Amino acid sequence: MSQKKEKKGLKIVTIGGGSSYTPELIEGFIKRIKELPVTEIWLVDIEEGREKLEIVGNLAKRMVKKAGIDCEVHLTLDRRKAIKDADFVTTQFRVGQLAARIKDERIPFENGLLGQETNGAGGMFKAFRTIPVILDIVSDIKELAPNAWLINFTNPAGIVTQAVLNYTDFDKIVGLCNIPVHTQMDCASLYEKDVTEFRFQFAGLNHFVWYRVWDKNGNELTADLWEKRQDKKNLGVKNIVSINYDYDQIKDLGMLPCDYHRYYYLQDEMLKEGLKSFKEKGTRGEIVKKVEEELFELYKDENLAEKPKQLEQRGGAYYSDAACELISAIYNDKGIIMAVNTRNKGAVSDLPYDAAVEISSYITADGPIPITFGKFPNAGQRGYIQLMKAMEELVVKAAVTGNYYTALQAFATNPLVPGTTVGRKVLNELLDAHEKYLPQFRDYYENREKYRK
Repeated sequence: MSQKKEKKGLKIVTIGGGSSYTPELIEGFIKRIKELPVTEIWLVDIEEGREKLEIVGNLAKRMVKKAGIDCEVHLTLDRRKAIKDADFVTTQFRVGQLAARIKDERIPFENGLLGQETNGAGGMFKAFRTIPVILDIVSDIKELAPNAWLINFTNPAGIVTQAVLNYTDFDKIVGLCNIPVHTQMDCASLYEKDVTEFRFQFAGLNHFVWYRVWDKNGNELTADLWEKRQDKKNLGVKNIVSINYDYDQIKDLGMLPCDYHRYYYLQDEMLKEGLKSFKEKGTRGEIVKKVEEELFELYKDENLAEKPKQLEQRGGAYYSDAACELISAIYNDKGIIMAVNTRNKGAVSDLPYDAAVEISSYITADGPIPITFGKFPNAGQRGYIQLMKAMEELVVKAAVTGNYYTALQAFATNPLVPGTTVGRKVLNELLDAHEKYLPQFRDYYENREKYRK
């Protein structure tokens, strides 16, 4: 194993530092200060995010001061200055901010499709906007902090990780999602035990991962957990409607689905519920915007020096534990098991060696070591995940090249986009809506009529 860097303290950089999630991270670093000697936290944002950066950054400074730790919080719009000599760079940014998310959700809904931030048409467009930026960030890291690890929370986390693996020679990236953490905490709550009493095996793709579970004596609990989960409405993440899966279908799989599988296994019901909610309440992005406005009003309070309870309504619960524990595990060479997005390396034999997968891995000073999973037990899983990985690869290629027809192929491959007739219309409308953030699609913008068949 590689040795820990001998230095006085760690420099952590968070790109998208003005995010409402940032107090989660700060709390996580404070809790782990004895094992993770963070002395510099640099919160980075862009000009459009300056006001939020100042508000959340000042809260971060108050949290650190209250904790009485030797750590300085810096706020900056200069990404390169922040990245220089960093030990860890975390990314949690949204290109186009919440206004872009609202368009990603609204335009598909207006065309009778699911409008969701990381799945379907909206998820692909989030990737189109994000991937060029993440590749620029990687370029900066390689130049200014070649020994740093990149911990990416920016969604769609798996596709973003795939882009870095495909289009750079930078291997020190780990994609992270809080869905597996939620899943483990739900299990522990149902059994009224601590989460350390269980062992989980996750395998799949980001927001498309299945799992099995055992107790600490090696007894498999997967089927029993499935029984316990039935009709429990208080489980899972708050941003996904808790409609029951088909009980027997999931039992036949031999593995349990994540919350996001509802968009696929229950596509008709989720679309119906989504369209109903859209007509009555607007998009999820519009709801989140109101939650964020309330959060930032709270953050402005100069007497507030801790993460407010209301942040959990944002969908960010457990992010601090997942993110900061991952960083600590790498720094301290812990060898603990976490579900992360990393290079497959043959762990899932149904997917390519270089595919980005979400899988239970040992977290070491050399990064994640994926735990061998083998083949999926069910042909339905194998077929679905290979289709989804093909779609992800097309999304990455379209994001990098700006090729319209590659983007159209991605739409045609995505199970949540019903064919190229509607798909092409939604693709064009989303391209028009996001022109400011998609310069790679220049040929489309200069020759729109050619693409409007």
